[in-house]
Amino acid sequence: MRFRTDFAKRYLSSRYGLAGLIMFLLMLIMALFAPVIAPYKPTDISHDMLSPPSKVHPFGTDHLGRDVFSRVVYGARVSLTVGFVAAGLSALIGIVIGALSGYIGGVFDEVISKIIDSFLMFPVFFLILIIVAVFGRNLVYIMLVIGLTTWPSNARIMRAQTMSIKEKAFVKIARANGESPMRIIFTHIIPNGMYPVVANSAMQIGGAILTEAALSFLGLGDPSVVSWGKMINDARSYMSFAWWSIVFPGIFTVITVVTFSFIGDGLQQALYPKLSEVRNE
Repeated sequence: MRFRTDFAKRYLSSRYGLAGLIMFLLMLIMALFAPVIAPYKPTDISHDMLSPPSKVHPFGTDHLGRDVFSRVVYGARVSLTVGFVAAGLSALIGIVIGALSGYIGGVFDEVISKIIDSFLMFPVFFLILIIVAVFGRNLVYIMLVIGLTTWPSNARIMRAQTMSIKEKAFVKIARANGESPMRIIFTHIIPNGMYPVVANSAMQIGGAILTEAALSFLGLGDPSVVSWGKMINDARSYMSFAWWSIVFPGIFTVITVVTFSFIGDGLQQALYPKLSEVRNE
């Protein structure tokens, strides 16, 4: 309880962390209450095509007469869903594999370390690009692919945490009491070592959102959903005379990525206050 209180105080004392939290709450409200906030449905088509921003259409309309503001609001749902699901899957896989590798050690640890190094050296985006292009553009599949290709960084962090924690007195006592390795890993090591992974995952949320936007921009996103990247892709051919159709979804994409970067920075400051003091000097 004391740790949680101190953690919350340190996080809220971070300017970037607090700003990121406020921005995230606003974005979450926008996504949850999209039907209330958006003046039109994202698929509503009108004869008012490529209309500039006005009182009727705050962000203007696209080439089909659809309200850009409404599509941006609904697009927040897709972006946040992709970010949390992909980063959550990445964190889950990374935590489990990293903890097993760090605790078991030996040949198993060497093999996992080689796999992690291979993933970290390989340009992951191009791997995602190839997989999505070959196997399909369904949103669920895209989230799974992003999560399954971004876990190595979390695994490396969790492995380092495990190798440190397993030498602690409470883990040695657990072993002496006859607790099984799996029980020690999931009861003692993971709950005490996962916090840096959580901080890294916050930044991965922004990365996953940016990856989905990039895929949609390249025409490899799910065509059945309203996505900021897809909006940018649709607006490419007429961006020179209808700037609003590409600028607003682009701005919200950048804001979202910056938001989770701020949150990750705040989490790191809360977890490593001494490191933050050194950086600020």
